[in-house]
Amino acid sequence: MKIEVLKDIKNAEEEYKKMISQAQEQRKSVIASAELEADNLIRKVQEDAEEFKKQQITDARSQATMRHDKIISDGKAEAVALESRGRQNLAKAVDLLVTRFKEQLNVSA
Repeated sequence: MKIEVLKDIKNAEEEYKKMISQAQEQRKSVIASAELEADNLIRKVQEDAEEFKKQQITDARSQATMRHDKIISDGKAEAVALESRGRQNLAKAVDLLVTRFKEQLNVSA
């Protein structure tokens, strides 16, 4: 009877050792899987951040181009308006210049 009890104890110890070994293997597997998933998440977040950065740069360039084009367009429109007003006043300016020139000639003579 003692031998049978000892055998049962020994068998139980071996079962527990197997269970402990299996649990440790399962723990290693779970840890490895979690580390792999964490690495994949980190890679995905980095890719998303890079894509977001590229999109922001593209948007900023687009806005800068639009602002540049508007400034150029406004400048050209203002130049045309100034030229138009200048042309309207050209006859008056020529008359004034001629009048002043004539006045200078009369003063000198």
